[in-house]
Amino acid sequence: MLREIVLDTETTGLDAKTGDRLIELGCVEIINRIPTGSEFHVFINPEGREVHPEAFNIHGISNEFLTDKPIFKAVVGDFLAFIGDAPLVIHNASFDVGFINMELQRAGRPVLPRDRLVDTLEIARRKHPAGPNSLDALCKRYGIDNSKRTKHGALMDSLLLASVYVELLGERQATLELAASGQSSGGRSRQRQVAAVRQVPLAPRLTAEDEAAHTAFVEQLGEKAIWKRLAGPSTG
Repeated sequence: MLREIVLDTETTGLDAKTGDRLIELGCVEIINRIPTGSEFHVFINPEGREVHPEAFNIHGISNEFLTDKPIFKAVVGDFLAFIGDAPLVIHNASFDVGFINMELQRAGRPVLPRDRLVDTLEIARRKHPAGPNSLDALCKRYGIDNSKRTKHGALMDSLLLASVYVELLGERQATLELAASGQSSGGRSRQRQVAAVRQVPLAPRLTAEDEAAHTAFVEQLGEKAIWKRLAGPSTG
């Protein structure tokens, strides 16, 4: 069983190193690339850091809305318990994890190591080097409905990213088949489809003259030619 967490954040601004803070965390659990319905979502009080107007225009989360929300230290235990030791699937992971790790350090917790991150932006750039590779662009490319995404939101973006992630890996068809059969890709057994057999075989396209010409050609290749071993002993 492969458990992964698809994760997204919203922040007061663009730079954690200059004091911007985390204000929203959204996580979606997927097992064998299929969402389980288990989610973690919380808004976070940035402890006096003002939301930058440009950031507000992107996510619509105001300073007033955040005043009664818990600080990160109050939710960090639940957050870490939810993600466990699962790989973290994030679009532009360095941005989100930069903020999360800054908050973890403030809370006296170990930071998230780079080796547990799966950056879907890096995957998208390798697969589609001409771009664009924003989340909206990838949803459009793969026909994923993002019409409800009028503003950025950590939980909604995580749900969209879970669908994009499967598309980027080319596993959507496999997961759909497994979901329809009620089996996970970690299962040991899968039903095999039996190929249909034609009731009336197709007529051969090779004529007797074609076969004779091929036989004559093979005879000219020498005794060690692989064609002679595949053809078997001569009956001529």
